[in-house]
Amino acid sequence: MLQGTIKKMSTEVLDGQVHYYLNLGADRVAVNDLLGKKIALHIDGTIHCTNCGKVTKKSFSQGFCFNCFRKLAACDTCIMSPEKCHFHLGTCREPEWAEQYCMQSHYVYLSNTSALKVGITRGDQLPTRWIDQGATQARPLFRVQNRRMSGLVEVLFKNEVADKTNWRNMLKGSSIVMDLEREQERLIGQLYEGLDALQNEFGLQSITDLSDENETHEFIYPVLEYPTKITSINAEKTPHIEGTLMGIKGQYWMLDTGVINIRKYTGYQATLTF
Repeated sequence: MLQGTIKKMSTEVLDGQVHYYLNLGADRVAVNDLLGKKIALHIDGTIHCTNCGKVTKKSFSQGFCFNCFRKLAACDTCIMSPEKCHFHLGTCREPEWAEQYCMQSHYVYLSNTSALKVGITRGDQLPTRWIDQGATQARPLFRVQNRRMSGLVEVLFKNEVADKTNWRNMLKGSSIVMDLEREQERLIGQLYEGLDALQNEFGLQSITDLSDENETHEFIYPVLEYPTKITSINAEKTPHIEGTLMGIKGQYWMLDTGVINIRKYTGYQATLTF
């Protein structure tokens, strides 16, 4: 039995196989080892803000109290829509934080999560970002100078390809193998005028094409059996969750009783038995 505050599952990739670890307070459990076993997760209703540590009645933006949600740059609208970054206007909530996390090179990528998807992330978040989204394949397209630029490039691609993961389809394991290199060539061929316009406005070094430098990455997830019907478990309504663990993908546990997004309950006090 383990007790503590839930944190996002950490991962590592060994020969293409994804290995998951649940961080519960100071304890760490290899979740892959629980496949096929009956487990129980009990959430007692106590929520600690992941920033200030205070107890909060409600979690905002996956783990923050309301005050931190309102003041932290990590919770600003530009995090979800990076093209709306306003650092250059001098109105960032936390300029020093932005210098560290936003004003550094980012990647624009294609991935296969259940269908073709475009996304962005910092370089130090690869391949974590792909795995958190349940991608079976992923390929970097561009390296850009900062987070705002990654958003501007992503907006171009959103006219041709989805920028959101269909998490229900992702958990059904229904994605087919894609030729991401071919998709990359196709999309760049369609969108080169917009890419050229951005480089003309922000400089040639603002966007680096990685077509000749990268390969497609592939991931295999620890899944015994995918569910045919997706039943989402809401731990707020059902705080005691039991079932046999059939698989892990993205940040989801697939139990024979339903699926639960572990990351959604970051900051919640919980007890795990197995």
